[in-house]
Amino acid sequence: MRFSWLVSAVAFAGLAGASGQAPATAKDIRLETHSWVEAQAILRPETVVVIPLGAALKEHGPHLKLRNDLTLADYFADRTLSSSAVVVTPPLTYHFYPAFLDYPGSTSLTLETARDVTVQVVRSLARYGPRRFYVLNTGISTIRPLQAAAAALAPEGVLLRYTDLAAALEPVAARIRQQERGSHADEIETSMMLYIDPAAVNMKLAVKDVAEAPPGPVRLTRQLGAPGLYSPSGVWGDATLATVDRGRAMVEALFSTIQEDVARLRTAPLPAQSVT
Repeated sequence: MRFSWLVSAVAFAGLAGASGQAPATAKDIRLETHSWVEAQAILRPETVVVIPLGAALKEHGPHLKLRNDLTLADYFADRTLSSSAVVVTPPLTYHFYPAFLDYPGSTSLTLETARDVTVQVVRSLARYGPRRFYVLNTGISTIRPLQAAAAALAPEGVLLRYTDLAAALEPVAARIRQQERGSHADEIETSMMLYIDPAAVNMKLAVKDVAEAPPGPVRLTRQLGAPGLYSPSGVWGDATLATVDRGRAMVEALFSTIQEDVARLRTAPLPAQSVT
């Protein structure tokens, strides 16, 4: 008992800082940089836990890196840490990206595995206190497993929400885009990267690939005549139209949405826990 009391006291004192604030109100907390003793004070029932989600290996045409989505996730996690009282975990770098597997280096989990990975990470952390989790999501196909994960966690009294990337970006994109069609490694995504990390963009290799998509979910292919949307480059859209100014508009709109999502999550009622 004495050790348990000492652990709590030391952890709380160390994280409260000179201001004397409780750990739950502290900013700039990356969970992986703390010991388990400190984590005991950090992971409280009122804590909002942010889990960045960004593919580390997913094609984005010849002009962007495979880690493009991870760069986005890291960027928005950094800004969220600086602006909100949240705890941020290391990112999930493998998830559900089936549309890009024709392009070397790209990876994907099955929908069920992506759902289960998300659920198990959240469930592991929820056992220590937190009940509200936000997946800072930088993908489109990831929405389906995230929806399923949220449904699986709700009966446990755990609230999981996530960034709806398309819904957040489309109102601004509709006003500024010039490309005729597209949504991957395109004018919009390339513009965002020019604003966030211009060194990671090689505009000399940017291309226009705007084939009309067949009905149903978009799945890119390098094989002419194969099922899916034919794109020899891995781009769907016109990356040559990208500009820093368009990127700034998209990035700031998305960050505003993330801030609003986190603020709403903080006060949202928890789902009722099922009695078994």
